[in-house]
Amino acid sequence: MEPGLDLAPLFADGSPGSVWLTGQTASRDLRRGRYTPESMQHPGKMLPTIARYAIRTYTAPGELVLDPMAGIGTTIVEAMRLGRHGIGVEYEPRWANLAADNIRLAQSDGATGTGQIYTGDSRTLPALLPSNVHGQVALIVTSPPYGPSTHGHVRTPGPRRGKVRKLHHKYGRADNLAYRSHAELADGFTEILAGCLPLLRPGGHVVITARPYRRHGELIDIPGMVVAAGVAAGLELVEECIALICGVRDDVIIPRASFFQQKNVRDAIAAGDPQWLVQHEDVLVLKLGLKPDSRNTSDVGLAARSRSDSRGGR
Repeated sequence: MEPGLDLAPLFADGSPGSVWLTGQTASRDLRRGRYTPESMQHPGKMLPTIARYAIRTYTAPGELVLDPMAGIGTTIVEAMRLGRHGIGVEYEPRWANLAADNIRLAQSDGATGTGQIYTGDSRTLPALLPSNVHGQVALIVTSPPYGPSTHGHVRTPGPRRGKVRKLHHKYGRADNLAYRSHAELADGFTEILAGCLPLLRPGGHVVITARPYRRHGELIDIPGMVVAAGVAAGLELVEECIALICGVRDDVIIPRASFFQQKNVRDAIAAGDPQWLVQHEDVLVLKLGLKPDSRNTSDVGLAARSRSDSRGGR
C-alpha cells in the first residue's frame, strides 16, 4: 500500500461527527404523495430525511445542490422543497425520466426551489453541466451503488403465497457501475468525485452516504472506498457521521431491514458466523483539500481495506 494512502489516522484521531435521527419514519411513508408511485422501483433510493438533513445543515435557501448519481431525484426534490435549487445527473434514462416526473410533482406541489435532471455519465461531469454552474455548487449529496442484497422488495405472489421472490433490486443497464468489480467501482467513483471539484464553490461540501455489505460472505467496505476515493480525488474528510435508517422508540431500536438482510444474518449466525443488521448509513462529509497527486486510483481499494482493518472489519 502506498504510504500516502493510509487512512487509519483520519479515523483513529476521531473526525468530528454526530448521529442523525433520520429513520423515524419508513421510506414508503416519507415518499407518499411527494414522489410518484413508480419511483419505488429504483433499487437504491436515498432516504429523503438524510438528504433533507444534509441540505438543511450545509446550505442556505437559494443555494445550489447537486447529485451526480441522482437516481429518481431524491436530492433534487428535497432541495426544491427546502427552497434550494437542485440539479442532478443520472446515467440511466429510465431513472432520469422518473426524476423528471418527481421534479414536476414538486413544482406542482408548490416547491419554492427549482430542479433540473440531466442524463449522462457522471465520470465526465464538468462537460455534462452548463458552465454557469461551475464554481457555484454549495453542496453535493450522493451515494454510490452497492449491495444488491440491501435493495429491492419481497413478494409472495398468488393466492397460495408461493415462492418468495425479489423485485426492484436491479439498476437496469449491464454497464452500470453497480455491476462492476469493487476496484472498478472505486476507480469510477474517484473519477466522479474529481469531476465535482470544478463545480464546487469555495467552502462547498460533499456529503456521501454509504454502508458496508457482504458479497458471498465477505464484508465489502464501501464507506472506506468512499473516503479513499475522495482523498484520491483531492477532497479532505472533515466529518464522519451516522444517519439512522432504523426508528427509535423509548430507547428501543425499531429495525427497518429487508427480508433478505434478516435472512442472511440469521443464516450466518446459524452457521457460527456472528453478524448483525446494519441499521445506519455512514455519512462522509468532505471539502476541498490537497490537490490530487500522481497516485493511481487503483490504490483506492487498498486504502479502503486498510480502513476496514483499522476498524476491526466492522
